[in-house]
Amino acid sequence: MSAAPMSTQYLTIAEVAAAMRVSKMTVYRLVNSHAIAAVRVGRSFRVPEDAVADYIRRATEPATLAPKPSAPEQDAQDARDSP
Repeated sequence: MSAAPMSTQYLTIAEVAAAMRVSKMTVYRLVNSHAIAAVRVGRSFRVPEDAVADYIRRATEPATLAPKPSAPEQDAQDARDSP
C-alpha cells in the first residue's frame, strides 16, 4: 500500500507578500519568528499555501475575553468606600 502523493503548493516570499498585501520584509520576519512555517531551499524560502491560511486563521480568531477593567470613576468610588 503506497501513500498518496503530496499536492502541497509552495509559494515564494514575494507571492506570500502579494497575497497578504504586506512587504516581503514582513513575510521574512514572520518566517524568522516561526509565525509562518517555511522550508528553506538553497538560499531562499518556500511557504506552503496551508501555512499562510493557518496564519491568517490564527490572526483573525477572536481573542479570549479578558475581564473588563474597571472604570476610573469606579476605582475612585471604591477607594472612598474603603475604611
